[in-house]
Amino acid sequence: MKQPIPTNLILGFLGVGKTTAILDLLKTKPEGEVWAVLVNEFGEVGIDGAMLQTEGAFIREVPGGCMCCVAGLPMQIGLNMLIQKAKPDRLIIEPTGLGHPAKILETLTAEHYADVLALGPVITLVDPRKLEDTRVLENVQFRDQVAAADILVANKTDVASPEQIEGFDRWAAELAPAKKAIFKTHHGRLRPEWLDGETSLPAVSSPHAHDHHHAKTVAPAPDITEQPWQLVRNEGQGYVSLGWRVHPEIRFDEQSLMALAMDSRFERFKAVVHCIDGWRTLNMVDGSLSVSESDSRELSRLEAISPEALSDAELDQAMKEAAGVADECVATP
Repeated sequence: MKQPIPTNLILGFLGVGKTTAILDLLKTKPEGEVWAVLVNEFGEVGIDGAMLQTEGAFIREVPGGCMCCVAGLPMQIGLNMLIQKAKPDRLIIEPTGLGHPAKILETLTAEHYADVLALGPVITLVDPRKLEDTRVLENVQFRDQVAAADILVANKTDVASPEQIEGFDRWAAELAPAKKAIFKTHHGRLRPEWLDGETSLPAVSSPHAHDHHHAKTVAPAPDITEQPWQLVRNEGQGYVSLGWRVHPEIRFDEQSLMALAMDSRFERFKAVVHCIDGWRTLNMVDGSLSVSESDSRELSRLEAISPEALSDAELDQAMKEAAGVADECVATP
């Protein structure tokens, strides 16, 4: 383990491709090094963590909302346990796309971690297409993520128009203070050398945006063998998430699940799930759905995130229909 541990935050708004970017970075890990990832999700079922486990890194999750709201004891416990277990040569932290970075940076640069962590450049991913949406530009989470960045990266340039990329260039050039570096990429491909160096700790635009929030206690998940169908809900920052943990012996119809994932109310839908023909990873963002084969897991995990109100009963019933199960089949014994 290197001392202090090189540490990077990978920031970005909901659906910009942070997990994909970290997966790609993990493939560049030098042989013999140990990398660890602390991942925070808005929902409570840990899908991003499940996806990241495929690359052999040590993963620790801080579930149930914006990491900055749990940047006190829950985050520190997760971080300390991860360091103790993994003894990593590099640490990557992925906060939720619906979070503010101020409290996280405050925690990581506090005296307690002064000799433990060496905070490198903060990298923020931006989807150039989103800059056309004033709701995104005016969103305090988005603004703070951009303000906190040392390095700004336009991701998904393969699906952005030339005009949208030019718009990103103009917008990024006008940011003050100027960024250390601005790059363009697609499919979340980040160069490992971007992780090196030190953060300049730029001031975020709204450093006290979440001072009114308090740490949320997240109850341990029930045993999946005792409760084979678990529905959990989380709300905050103008969004709601519904997540499911499902026993692996319950298999979903892939086509039904794909149709459900494309519900127009969803901003995001993601799943690592056991289907009739094997394990699949589903990822829907911006109306585009990708499906790929996945390694087998200890349980299926599914999550829908929406800026609209969602009916637990309606969507739970639709999910059970996609799995071909009745209520009595998944009832708690």
